[in-house]
Amino acid sequence: MRIVTPLSETPGDPVQGEKIVAGREGNCLACHKAPIPTEEFHGNLGPSLFNVGNRYDEAELRLRIVDPKAINPGTIMPAFFKVIGLQRVAKQYRDRPILNAQQIEDVIAYLQTLTYTEE
Repeated sequence: MRIVTPLSETPGDPVQGEKIVAGREGNCLACHKAPIPTEEFHGNLGPSLFNVGNRYDEAELRLRIVDPKAINPGTIMPAFFKVIGLQRVAKQYRDRPILNAQQIEDVIAYLQTLTYTEE
């Protein structure tokens, strides 16, 4: 399963994507470990993001971020772009995505740079 078409016309920026992954907007490090040594605390609930650029292509990553339940209905990872058919949505995110289209593409561009394993 994949989403082949980019969500924005502007190509993703990996530098901005790293900021989103490391920051509160994406809050990715709450669940995932990533090669971002400037951030002290990384989660271990979700899979490591090390080498994710070798495990999934751009279209697979896009689906995993947009609607992770399409791949794994039991996942606790939130849908970062989907807004319809969700349950237990925080008030500030009702009828709006957690990340906008460009932010999703930026995160994908960053994740595609992660082609090395943990050390």
